[in-house]
Amino acid sequence: MALGPRLDLRQSQSLVMTPQLQQAIKLLALSNLELETYISDELERNPLLDTGGISTEAPDTADSSDLEPQSEVKGSDEILSSGPAEAESNLDLQNEADQFSNNSLTESDGQLSGALDGTLGMNGASSSSSGVGGEAPDFENMLVAETTLSEHLMKQAGAILSGADLFIAQHVIDQIDECGYLHCDLLELANRLGVGLDDVKSVLSAVQSLEPVGVGARDLAECIALQAKEADRYDPAMARLLDNLDLLAKGALPQLKRICVVDDEDMMDMIAEVRDYDPKPGLTIGGGDVRAVVPDIFVAERQGKWVIEINSATLPKVLVNRTYYSELKDGAQDKTSKEWLNECLADAGWLIKALDQRQRTITKVATEIVKQQENFFRQGVEHLRPLTLKNVADAIEMHESTVSRVTSNKYMSCSRGTFELKYFFTSGIQSSTGGEAASAEAVKSHIKSLIDGEDPKKILSDDKLVKLLKERGFDIARRTVAKYREALGLGSSVQRRRQKALQGKAA
Repeated sequence: MALGPRLDLRQSQSLVMTPQLQQAIKLLALSNLELETYISDELERNPLLDTGGISTEAPDTADSSDLEPQSEVKGSDEILSSGPAEAESNLDLQNEADQFSNNSLTESDGQLSGALDGTLGMNGASSSSSGVGGEAPDFENMLVAETTLSEHLMKQAGAILSGADLFIAQHVIDQIDECGYLHCDLLELANRLGVGLDDVKSVLSAVQSLEPVGVGARDLAECIALQAKEADRYDPAMARLLDNLDLLAKGALPQLKRICVVDDEDMMDMIAEVRDYDPKPGLTIGGGDVRAVVPDIFVAERQGKWVIEINSATLPKVLVNRTYYSELKDGAQDKTSKEWLNECLADAGWLIKALDQRQRTITKVATEIVKQQENFFRQGVEHLRPLTLKNVADAIEMHESTVSRVTSNKYMSCSRGTFELKYFFTSGIQSSTGGEAASAEAVKSHIKSLIDGEDPKKILSDDKLVKLLKERGFDIARRTVAKYREALGLGSSVQRRRQKALQGKAA
């Protein structure tokens, strides 16, 4: 066999992820607030994108006449399977729909038909509506700038301290966390500032006298002690109780009574006082940056039918400014300028189509979730069904990865509260009667209701919970019950017995 260079022709197929297709897929995973930031960046980069007014008609030029309107915008799965050439044509710029309004999908759509009784969707909501049932709330106005704990303390410290003491107080306050606790070694702080340890201790005492009471404490016992002193309830018995909070946590009341030298009545009074004090006084001031959860989807029931709508309050209105395009085109003389201008026009069209496609896909997934979990929306968490991404993907004929992107970092608001879309996807627990399986969240709800209603004198063990759950139709193992109970933050039967015994005596 001779060795040497030769030229061969080979034919093969491959899936190419074009930048436009990557953009469409990326937009699916973004929440509304993240999408707002993304659109802002695109507005700065592309001069043909605008956020207000009405889009003018496309100029009758060769650059725009080749962009044929499509009768339907395909989903991302269809585009991925159709290959790069057809993918580009499916998301091409449409002259009739070059405006994307977040108040509705597109002006030409009018309504969204749904999967429940054929009426699940916008139900003819006009493009001026924003949110289910009318104008959506202005979420930005709900966020009020609050004074931080450090600012609150420094303002008070400035009124009672000055000079070197105020300088030390500033560094002490900097070491106080949001709960109000001081996390630093006083000797190390004194050495770092070049001052005496007594000076630091003196300033710390001044800081601990500030509001809220208990701030600047180095541990829980000191925090409660500061509050007890302020209430003039800090006596030797209370001091000994605070020195032995570990015994109180264990419920060792006989040992505590001997240490504190008090009777049953005094011990119960002291425990009641300790419970009235705030273990995290710093949280009453500020508490850090406000991170509000803004829903991406609204779900409401109207006349027995479900209505789903994208939250438009967090999205700008994006359109192609064709007037500006015409002005720039008339002034573009060289080939490079014309190519750049055509590229901006194509990118603007792709972005608008990708946004429109995103809205359609999110609404389609949300519609199926509501259909699958209708009993939850009507009757509560105990009726939440087991659901997987594959169930939804198969029902709407999309890929699981698409559903996963749509449900990431997005929240749905309904009459029962605001839930992350991932919340509706839970594993199943087999029925003990051979009926339909129940979701893990529904089982947790039953466990919580059983424990909340248990008799303080007859605390339910995990084995007893297993038996009661089987009577309710849940075939569940003891290990699983313990796992779910711990996930709910509920203690073991021994811990709950001690806790309820203390509550009964304190009452």
